[in-house]
Amino acid sequence: MKIPAPGRIVDGLHVWAEGRGSPTVVLEAGIAASSVSWSLVQPRVAEFTRVVSYDRAGFGWSAEAASAPTAKEAAQSLAAMLEHSGEVPPYVLVGHSFGGLIVRLFQQKFPALVAGLVLVDQVVRSDWRDANAARLRTLERGVLLSRRGAMLARMGIVRVCLRLLAGGANRIPRLMARVSAGNGATVATRLATEVGKLPRAFWPAIAEHWSEARSFEAMAENLESLPESAAQLDEQATLGDLPVIVLSAGKRIPEHDHDAALSTRGRNIVTTNSGHWMQLDAPDAVVEAVRAVVDQVRAQ
Repeated sequence: MKIPAPGRIVDGLHVWAEGRGSPTVVLEAGIAASSVSWSLVQPRVAEFTRVVSYDRAGFGWSAEAASAPTAKEAAQSLAAMLEHSGEVPPYVLVGHSFGGLIVRLFQQKFPALVAGLVLVDQVVRSDWRDANAARLRTLERGVLLSRRGAMLARMGIVRVCLRLLAGGANRIPRLMARVSAGNGATVATRLATEVGKLPRAFWPAIAEHWSEARSFEAMAENLESLPESAAQLDEQATLGDLPVIVLSAGKRIPEHDHDAALSTRGRNIVTTNSGHWMQLDAPDAVVEAVRAVVDQVRAQ
């Protein structure tokens, strides 16, 4: 990796820790995201407590996974990494999208290690656990595009597209996509759009990560295992009196209401000024939710 990692490597995973204090907040990214996706949130959380983000296997600065991971395996890997990194429990776990499923599975497997949860527009498990034919076709297309992205990355097309898009050139990436008979421009444009929401200092790192085929391969494997992952959670287990905040983007979602109600201290907050990437669109809302849960844990 040409761009130096901001954190350190533990068990092959890149771990980025800042701040001091207890409880330690652990940030879990979405299905194809990395620690960089928390760069608008992490420094602000570090102002009032210890905070850790990391890259799952295959993404960011982390090594490739030995096998295709499910959400349960990702939760077990997270637990091992936290233990070996010396981070002190209990933790407030913050999960975005697919990361919300991972932190729920972590809590069910290691309840004594968890002091609170913040679920940031978490994936709707029933959408994929009981996926209909249309959703499965959508998932298959996502896997296909990811595999195609890996091929384009190996050819160097994604690297060139991202570089040109970052410089404001749009025609050449589209032309290169047509020549390659793929969707390189679509992939690169989507990535560039998300990159544009982050501090400019992180743009080169993200471009570097997504110029590598392994990032696309990891995304394909995570998408392929999504139905299996969505079925791994024990839906009957309650959260007792655990401090829980569920953040929903734009509208109320019945499953989000249900998850908040699993705890006697659970709340579901709808953020109307945000899309799915709430930590980029409305970082204030995410930081305040984390602060509220941290304050509840400290009050105990």
